[in-house]
Amino acid sequence: MNHFQWRPKERPCHLINGEFCADSELPFSHFNRGFLYSDGFFETVRICNGIPQHVALHWNRISASLKAHRIENKQDLTEKKLGQRLQELCERNAIHQGGRVRITFFRDGGGRYRPESNEMAWIATAEPLPNNLLTSEEKGLTVDLYSGMQKQVNALSNFKNLSSSLYIQAALWAKDQGLDDALIQNEDFNVIESSHSNLFLVSNGALYTPSLDSGPVGGVMRASTINVALRAGYKVYECNITPHEMMAADEIFLTNTLRGIQWIASFKDRRYFHTTSKELLKLMNEALISQLEPEGQARDKFLPLFQALVFQVSFVILLKLCMVIWGK
Repeated sequence: MNHFQWRPKERPCHLINGEFCADSELPFSHFNRGFLYSDGFFETVRICNGIPQHVALHWNRISASLKAHRIENKQDLTEKKLGQRLQELCERNAIHQGGRVRITFFRDGGGRYRPESNEMAWIATAEPLPNNLLTSEEKGLTVDLYSGMQKQVNALSNFKNLSSSLYIQAALWAKDQGLDDALIQNEDFNVIESSHSNLFLVSNGALYTPSLDSGPVGGVMRASTINVALRAGYKVYECNITPHEMMAADEIFLTNTLRGIQWIASFKDRRYFHTTSKELLKLMNEALISQLEPEGQARDKFLPLFQALVFQVSFVILLKLCMVIWGK
């Protein structure tokens, strides 16, 4: 079996505050507040056909994260500028199919718990992925509840903060238990997410996902899944979810920017179907294919219809002209 391998030398270019630099020029300081105090957050952007996906949704979360962390965007970074820079980052790293970009934002400057500055700094790195479109595990995932810690609900709960100890400990526990992932609860013991994904249940044909008020990360793929489901005619409810409700569900699946939709095959002694998650994943990939279709290819698709229309119009004009001539 051939395993996809990423070699750092194949992606020599990075972004630092919007400027490009090579691997050898990438600065690192042990005084960096992101390193010392986890004072910041990050975004992970999926690349398909070399194009950054859901830039608008990511920008909305970036803007909200900056405000919540009280970090000031004095670089006048905008959604448009970010999208252009990420696109160029992919091109410079020869990522023409699937890939990921990680953008790390942190508070610049020194200070200890009281920062000396609130100005923003950011670094973006890119790497290729083996799959261009979104994929799902064929056999489904096995999960269970992580009880070592609960997530505190606060003003930063919905963001991808640099402080990720809870998620790391949950993932380590899942590995020790031979599970694919661990489910995380809040202080009210409602199930809110997994170690790296948002959570959805399917019951009686409707979708249920933990409300943002209960503390999960406000995932970009979560928002995209809700939009796709609503367009497909599903009812979607944001609410509290208990372990009992998970046991009673028809389906459970997880959503993640890189992985798309991953269906859960088993939780405790319960087994699940994956009809809905499979359909939603198909709809997402169809939308990606349509969006990523080359302009010339899309134009060529409608060319025969246009040619047929021109022929019909020309034929009608010619017929009327002949009737006028014959009438004389």
